[in-house]
Amino acid sequence: QVQLVESGGGSVQPGGSLRLSCAASGFSSSRYWMYWVRQAPGKGLEWVSRINSGGQITQYVDSVKGRFTISRDNAKKTLYLQMNSLKSEDTAVYYCAKDCTPIGVGVTCDYSGQGTQVTVSS
Repeated sequence: QVQLVESGGGSVQPGGSLRLSCAASGFSSSRYWMYWVRQAPGKGLEWVSRINSGGQITQYVDSVKGRFTISRDNAKKTLYLQMNSLKSEDTAVYYCAKDCTPIGVGVTCDYSGQGTQVTVSS
């Protein structure tokens, strides 16, 4: 079955950096677009970034452009999210996901991991 396991979250001060990882198993991850989505306290699920199967095409929500970088290593079946210049508004649980569909201003995904907490606070 599809398994997505995120790691790398933590607590950082504003301006700091974190690198999230997501290990995929149970499916041919190299054939799929992969996503990072997040849910801030009291808010719905928000699409953050996505990357195509080969890693050549990347897209970001406007609020993270220039600060976050999504990448993947298909040989290792691992998805990454490098987050720099973190802001307090980036505080959320971050999920690795596949088969995501926009719904209004939010997103729904058929598969996601258990999530990893990112807290940005001074």
